[in-house]
Amino acid sequence: MQPANALLPREGFVPERLLAPQQALVAYFARVAVTRPAIERVALESAAGRVLAEAIAADGDYPAVRRSAMDGFALDSRAAPATFEIAGEVRMGRAGADRVEAGKAMRVPTGGAVPEGADAVVPIEDAVVTGTAVTVRERIDTGENVIPAGADMRRGEPLLPAGLRLGARHLGLLATVGLASVNVYRRPVVAVISSGDELVAVDAPLRPGEVRDSNRYVVAASLEAMGAQARHYPTLVDEDEAFRAALTSALDECDAVVLTGGSSVGDRDRLPAAVAAVGAPGVVVHGLRVKPGKPTLLGARGGKPVIGLPGNPSSALMMLEAVGAPVVASLTGENFAPVPPVTARLAEAVRGRQGWTWYVPVALRNEAGTLVAQPLALRSFSVSLTVRAGGYVVIGERDVERPADSSVAVHRFLGG
Repeated sequence: MQPANALLPREGFVPERLLAPQQALVAYFARVAVTRPAIERVALESAAGRVLAEAIAADGDYPAVRRSAMDGFALDSRAAPATFEIAGEVRMGRAGADRVEAGKAMRVPTGGAVPEGADAVVPIEDAVVTGTAVTVRERIDTGENVIPAGADMRRGEPLLPAGLRLGARHLGLLATVGLASVNVYRRPVVAVISSGDELVAVDAPLRPGEVRDSNRYVVAASLEAMGAQARHYPTLVDEDEAFRAALTSALDECDAVVLTGGSSVGDRDRLPAAVAAVGAPGVVVHGLRVKPGKPTLLGARGGKPVIGLPGNPSSALMMLEAVGAPVVASLTGENFAPVPPVTARLAEAVRGRQGWTWYVPVALRNEAGTLVAQPLALRSFSVSLTVRAGGYVVIGERDVERPADSSVAVHRFLGG
């Protein structure tokens, strides 16, 4: 099976055959049925950050009975204004045992059950207490300061969809509806592999021409932020057999592989041939109409994705988060939705290229309460760029130029 944008022999990347990012993803998912993760049940205290594998509905009406919105006195509003005998007090946690007779009122705390016979609650500050009586001097409307039963949730009401990444507020809702444990998708294990003859360990002294292997930590942190478990594999030298053996082993042991370096069309770029050799469908997309990140590769063995990223750390991170994120989401079971960008004012004009998508890294600063995005030059040797950049701006195929002081959407890096 040929890639969706097959290369021409000996010609390398042909601009006319390159796909835009969204076209590449459509072509990829048309050919690859990504393996869905297994389901496991976890305790609620361990569910934060996990992807829900079942739809959740309300198990009853919330609140189950009418409740007071104020500290005050529950009474029949039709009798006010008047003086009422204080007949007792509603205790928290009790419901259905109390009843207010005509001409009487009951003390009720915020959240307390409103007793039968009462249809309104007069706040303490609007009442005058004299001994065992309370005087209400103003008219009060029916239902005032009373929360109806089921005002928050109704039995059977859909609350949370399957595919939702659970956060703190979701756990509170799950606890409210009585779930001490919940079904979630197993976190996929993604192999992280760096490649290049020039790479050395991060704690190794550098000799001329060598580079410390920083890519794996950039990629792994981003994958973890997407909900995957990153598993580090040894750095590869630029040899065909090394690539094939490493890919085969990683795909046997993990749910996907993300590899940086070796994805272009040079004589020492071994990844495309290795992906084609390890199993069908092999290479699905090779090369994108983007800057940076043109050599990006999307492939698979069966339902296990292989994502090949550029060797430059900044390019690798931007392409993983801009293009690879939907693939990773399909592994986690999450309903993919891009993280909403922040709006900023562009400090300088930026220009893309007609027909191409450009990802422009920007530094963010606050000027008198306005977020300002300062474009940064993307250079192949720059390793510190991802730290200086607060995110990136997408320049679309038709939206070639953005003038200074224009409003732009800045996409923040997931890994922080």
